[in-house]
Amino acid sequence: MSEVPKASQAPEPTEATQATDRQRPVVTPLRVVVALCLIAPFVAMLWVSSYARVEPKFAGMPFFYWYQMLWVVVSTGLTMVAYRLFQRDQRARAKSARAASARKEGGDL
Repeated sequence: MSEVPKASQAPEPTEATQATDRQRPVVTPLRVVVALCLIAPFVAMLWVSSYARVEPKFAGMPFFYWYQMLWVVVSTGLTMVAYRLFQRDQRARAKSARAASARKEGGDL
């Protein structure tokens, strides 16, 4: 009969669980900036009372309309910035993971 580990006894980490631990998402300041870049357009568009007015007009177009059209351009830029920052973060994490595995194997960088 197999022995069931008690709650106080943690099972030994296997190679699969160690790999999963390394791949868990980590909250970094860069990732917080990425999240803010992606959330800002939603907040701006969902807060309708902030732009539900006619004045000031731009080229004869009420504020309500040109404000929303402006956010199309702004959200495109913010999405591009978020994508670039996330790529930079992923490259940095991959580089540090490679360096850590090289150190673990006893190799030089």
